Amino acid sequence: MNQSHRGGVSLQGVVKRHGALTVLHGVDLDIEPGEFFVLLGPSGSGKTTTLRVLAGLESISAGRVLLDAQDVTHQDPGERDVAMVFQSYALYPHMTVAQNIGFPLKMVGQGAQAIALAVADAAAKVSIGHLLDRRPGQLSGGQQQRVALARAIVREPRLFLLDEPLSNLDARLRMETRVELKKLQRSLGVTAVYVTHDQEEAMTLADRIAIFMDGRIVQVGTPQGIFGRPSHASVAGFIGTPPMNLLQATWSGQQLQVGAAGLVDLGVAAPGERAVTLGVRPGDLKIQATGLAAEVELVEELGDSRIAILHIGEQRVKLKTDHLIDLREGDLVHLGFAATAAHLFDRDSGDRLN
Repeated sequence: MNQSHRGGVSLQGVVKRHGALTVLHGVDLDIEPGEFFVLLGPSGSGKTTTLRVLAGLESISAGRVLLDAQDVTHQDPGERDVAMVFQSYALYPHMTVAQNIGFPLKMVGQGAQAIALAVADAAAKVSIGHLLDRRPGQLSGGQQQRVALARAIVREPRLFLLDEPLSNLDARLRMETRVELKKLQRSLGVTAVYVTHDQEEAMTLADRIAIFMDGRIVQVGTPQGIFGRPSHASVAGFIGTPPMNLLQATWSGQQLQVGAAGLVDLGVAAPGERAVTLGVRPGDLKIQATGLAAEVELVEELGDSRIAILHIGEQRVKLKTDHLIDLREGDLVHLGFAATAAHLFDRDSGDRLN
């Protein structure tokens, strides 16, 4: 099968229980061959468990796992033709880099000459050809991470599973490796499923993202789609740097009443009066002559921009601006935003309304 047509994934009603605790509540997910697909969510949301289910490292309580339309639910990891890169890299300290990379091929009985060629090729793809005689203890974290990647790609698996592989690297190296990882995945044409709790990582790497909350997928979409139209208040409060401000409000007629802070004209009539959660991105808030009364609590300098933390009554919000407006702690200001920047969610269910 052509690599570009391998690696399709389908999870159908996957449930995972640990005793009385349900970790995955009927997960449904389809991933296209060749996609860079990210599982994103806070700690304990079920994303790593889902990855381990795909790898065959976790059995499931109900549902089916399909790879390339083949039911692999009860197959062992070795039968699935998938490769996994762990957060810890899991390299063998007593082996050289070349031996570490070639280990999966040795396990399936390939000859020494074929292994040496494949190792050289995989090492070249991640720029560590000059390190093949070293041992893991002589490498930096970034170099160890490349060895783990080379070991994963040497077998040309149909599915490439990555569990927070960049979390042990410093911020600058993480950004550099992110770019290389995306280019590597594109050049190999392999399907990658990548777990992270870092939404910046998810937004920059993913073709599509599945957002996990409490063992359920709450939204699947492109990074732009999820950022622009979060389907639930929990997604809105998670995506974005800083994430969306969420304010308790009452929607009546065409106006939103935000506590005692004032009214906002939405230009869209409510179906009767209803309690809502109003979402506004920090970059969409503006200081203006009239609007929601707020007090500045703190101003964070970011060099090219500022984040102001303000109070609207009892509710705290963040405003992000690249205009170096003069704001000081204790200042009283008025905030506004365009009607098109308002995201409305049902107060009880959290579901998107507009």
